[in-house]
Amino acid sequence: MKDNNNRTVSNSVITMTELVLPNHTNQLGNLLGGQLMHWIDVCAALSASKHSGNICVTASVDCIVFHHPIKLGDMVILKASVNRAFNTSMEVGVTVESQSLLKGNAVHSNSAYLTFVSVDKNGRPVNTFEIIPETEDERKRYMQALLRREERLKKRS
Repeated sequence: MKDNNNRTVSNSVITMTELVLPNHTNQLGNLLGGQLMHWIDVCAALSASKHSGNICVTASVDCIVFHHPIKLGDMVILKASVNRAFNTSMEVGVTVESQSLLKGNAVHSNSAYLTFVSVDKNGRPVNTFEIIPETEDERKRYMQALLRREERLKKRS
């Protein structure tokens, strides 16, 4: 039986679907990078808040690489989940796929890692729940999150 203070990765999953409209694109008809970053941040924040039960604020965003352009009219599917929780912070991973509604093909366009801090109503950091990885992939992401955290902390000092 699981401790009520611990949560599974699957309980933190958020899936968002967006349609790329003209106001989301640049002059080439591609999704603006800033718009995609906004959607990534929102999806990740919802995942962190779902896990912690508190408001969560963005502390950092790791490198975001744009593998493929996302075109006007494409559907964008963002999926976020908490990879690992620490004291007040947690790493959230987000994967982004684009899908042409006309062609039906889905393409992985991004992955991103963001760090969020769980805060109380006054904006002060509060402890969050541990997270329990259940699958082999979740355990791998759980272990890798610790390595990325150590690198982030090195860069800060």
